[in-house]
Amino acid sequence: MRVVIVGAGQVGSSIAADLDETHEVVVVDSDPDRTEDLNYTLDVLAVTGDGTAVSTLEDAGVENADMVIASTDDDETNIVVCSTVKAISDAFTIARVKNTEYLRTWQRSKKAFGIDFMVCTNLLAAESIVRVVGLPAARDVDPFAGGRVQMAEFEVDEDSPVSNVTIREADRFDELTFAAILREGSVEIPHGETVIRAGDRVVVIGTPPSVQEFARSVAPDESPGTAEEVVIVGGSEIGYHVARLLEERGFNPRLIERDDLRARKLAEDLPGTVVMESDATDMDFLEREHVGDADLLVAALDSDEKNLLVSLLAGRLGVERTVAVIDTTEYVDLFEAVGVDIGVSPREVVAEEITRFTREGGAENVALIESNKAEVLEIEVDEQSILAGRAIKESVAELPDSVVIGAITRRGEFITPRGDTVVEPGDHVVLFAATEVVDAIAPKL
Repeated sequence: MRVVIVGAGQVGSSIAADLDETHEVVVVDSDPDRTEDLNYTLDVLAVTGDGTAVSTLEDAGVENADMVIASTDDDETNIVVCSTVKAISDAFTIARVKNTEYLRTWQRSKKAFGIDFMVCTNLLAAESIVRVVGLPAARDVDPFAGGRVQMAEFEVDEDSPVSNVTIREADRFDELTFAAILREGSVEIPHGETVIRAGDRVVVIGTPPSVQEFARSVAPDESPGTAEEVVIVGGSEIGYHVARLLEERGFNPRLIERDDLRARKLAEDLPGTVVMESDATDMDFLEREHVGDADLLVAALDSDEKNLLVSLLAGRLGVERTVAVIDTTEYVDLFEAVGVDIGVSPREVVAEEITRFTREGGAENVALIESNKAEVLEIEVDEQSILAGRAIKESVAELPDSVVIGAITRRGEFITPRGDTVVEPGDHVVLFAATEVVDAIAPKL
């Protein structure tokens, strides 16, 4: 495809880096330093100019573009970009916004603003956080096959019962597949005698109950499911959506907000949440409210530094897991190195969502693993598929070693894939694959 990206900030640059090897990519930005840098670092054409101007868009070749992605940090600019593109091109348009009101308007009329697909940074970040709640030790969770299948990534600590045991010993679950181990920056496909080490991140695919059971075996001391006590610090848009989504799942979180008016508004809008007006860095308050007894704390304040401070305080008080919203993507690894359990970058989340959307092609659903090192894909098998009418052990022999069949659903029923399982046309197959082989295997599936 020919893809035009307007906005070369963290989101736009990340998308460009993900797409430049497989697509013809043009990036537009008003900052000449950014465009010059991209011309040297990526295989893209960078154009300097105002992305809302017809002349700039024409210079970028939007008339021949298949897709235009508006990814600046300004919602209104992104909306105008898409509207302008629709006036001069038939390209598919994607807009990134932060304000959920724009998303609600677009959802009521999918052609509103001249936008074909809209992603909301704050909502996506909240959904990313909520997916790991209730699954001890989980770092990432994605649903497939209408929620009948889950992919989850778990981090194994030294004290975990599954540390220093083989996959064969850890695999006590009928509806679970060990898809991969992420170890020291590399992706390994495990076998029965592969030993799980402390620090490994284990990727599993299975039914939600089996994933939940595995979570209990990874971290038996943490409370699973809705028994998990969650504290949210900060009534920001992300904090609000985390609380709202948790309420919908049956949780009763606590939320700490310093501003009086905002706290009152949140209390009205979140009937299932206990809203407390206070400064979350007040140690006396935190101890008085037994915040240290929480299983998980989400730091969703308006600055990275405050979120780091709150997360470290929570860990010191005894909170089992901390999740910090980190606006500066480059800080994620640093924050996790100094004590934050999970760092969530809204910009990285939205960049991955847009990249995922562009990658889907013939796939029903796609999840990116470990910043695009691997992918989990859901496909519907047709008559021409290499999988159709054959036992899995026969078909995978013709696929790269880095491909693992993780789950099958047939007419709404879950099937655990085994070597002699025969895949039928119409089945939905969820598989794991290293990113470098995805383009090669996609036509075969």
